[in-house]
Amino acid sequence: MPEIASVSIARPLAEVSAQIGKSFEEFGFAVIRDHGIPAELIAKAEGLSKAFFALPEETKQTYHIEGGGGARGYTPFGTERAKDAAVHDLKEFWHVGRSLPEGHPLAEFMAPNVWPSEIADFRETFEALYAAFEKAGARVLEAIALHLGLPQEWFAKTVEDGNSVMRLLHYPPLTGADAEGAIRAAAHGDINTITLLLGAEEAGLELLTASGQWKAIEVPDGALVVNIGDMLDRLTNGKLRSTTHRVVNPRGEAAYRSRFSMPFFLHFRPDFTIETLPSCIDLESPEAHPESISSHDFLLQRLREINLA
Repeated sequence: MPEIASVSIARPLAEVSAQIGKSFEEFGFAVIRDHGIPAELIAKAEGLSKAFFALPEETKQTYHIEGGGGARGYTPFGTERAKDAAVHDLKEFWHVGRSLPEGHPLAEFMAPNVWPSEIADFRETFEALYAAFEKAGARVLEAIALHLGLPQEWFAKTVEDGNSVMRLLHYPPLTGADAEGAIRAAAHGDINTITLLLGAEEAGLELLTASGQWKAIEVPDGALVVNIGDMLDRLTNGKLRSTTHRVVNPRGEAAYRSRFSMPFFLHFRPDFTIETLPSCIDLESPEAHPESISSHDFLLQRLREINLA
């Protein structure tokens, strides 16, 4: 039975790209070690995230942007729900996006960031973490390019100034007899290109295998969990799988405490056209989406499905 790859990307990518790529083909997930995001930056960011979510409800609500689709600032508990799910997820979150200079041609696609004045160093810390996530993501995309037989730098232009979003996520503690094993985030796939997740060390993240079984993802301390999003699944004609996953409350004492994590949803540029890679089409895998679509239109279509647009 194959296992989810756990790979150091400090090694030459030519040595690890096949291992990473096969894991993405089989599971849609890989665990990435030695990703280059400094441990002290992660620790500071985690502390500031907890400090923000500990603020009074009325303070957090002042950063909720009506009509903003949750793209920036605060999204309250119980807003987002997974596609086709009947109930809202048990979480609240904060979004940091790309800061573009005034007059940038892509500025119409990306709202300016907002920053909580109550938390010192919040902006500086999360802008640094955003940049570090981008760098790690670029390295993973280089490995994917090699696995697909493309030039190593193939993805660089596709994600340059992309609409990537970093999410600070808080699942508040649950109470009562049903807390153990409760679903904190319903089964869903990610919309974007790839997702890089910090904070998955605590048990609960599970993926749905091709045979229909839920599989727990084991994560060493400080490692990133990376998964394929729907945009890359479409680009590769399903060769790299965007896998359904969920967050389940663990058993025992951990069921009754808060859970925090920080996913980085790495996106193509809004004006990038998603067209199936010719190398991913053959007699066994005919083209599933012959029509092309811009990554921005694809994103809007999906945001409407999850109650954020």
